[in-house]
Amino acid sequence: MSIKVIIATHKKYQMPSDPMYIPVQVGRENKADLGYLGDNTGDHISMKNPNYCELTAVYWAWKNLKADFIGLVHYRRHFCDQSFFMGSIKSKWNHILSATAAKKLFDKYDVILPKKRHYWIETSMSHYEHAHNGQDLLQTRKIIAEKYPDYLKNFDEEMNKTASHRFNMFIMKKQLFDNYCEWMFDILFQLEKNIDISNYTPKEARVFGYISERLLDVWVSRNSINYVELPVMFMEKQNWGKKIYDFIKRKFSN
Repeated sequence: MSIKVIIATHKKYQMPSDPMYIPVQVGRENKADLGYLGDNTGDHISMKNPNYCELTAVYWAWKNLKADFIGLVHYRRHFCDQSFFMGSIKSKWNHILSATAAKKLFDKYDVILPKKRHYWIETSMSHYEHAHNGQDLLQTRKIIAEKYPDYLKNFDEEMNKTASHRFNMFIMKKQLFDNYCEWMFDILFQLEKNIDISNYTPKEARVFGYISERLLDVWVSRNSINYVELPVMFMEKQNWGKKIYDFIKRKFSN
């Protein structure tokens, strides 16, 4: 059983020692070489990184990587090998999911996902509307209705939930990975044709990365995916007070 998990990064950073992990420099096209594999070899969309974020690494893996299981994590976000973990930033590196632990999980499950993030007072739809341009998500719904009508019910159900899997993090069987990428990128490439982002701020121009976070659960639900959830560790300190304040501010200022 071969497992390859790409680590999307745009900077030099400490990386796990487990050979299962492969650092990939996203947006490598026309950028300085960081010494990692770039997302600009073979069949790629590296130049779309400002709008697709870590998905340029996902696309690269889809088209160029061979393994029984393929996944994505971030240079500052990793799956944790424990159900609950608190400790120093230094000790966190000892609890990143290993290939040995992953293989045991794949004896029972087809996909590893992060634990759902709960918003409590927001649905996925309303959260997107308060944080981004809600019309882009509605346009996504229209595309799904036209191209994948059998997914529309699942889309509506997931958008009305108050919890979802985020960060575009996963590890899954290659066959499922191929299926997911074909479906997701078909929707996103059509969305790219349908909306005008020329006046978006650099943050909002990352729209296709934001939308894809909402699409994962739609695909998982529609295909009755057998998955297990793992906690996610953020490898640096987080200002939770500011995060909560910004969340509430967006909710009520809109």
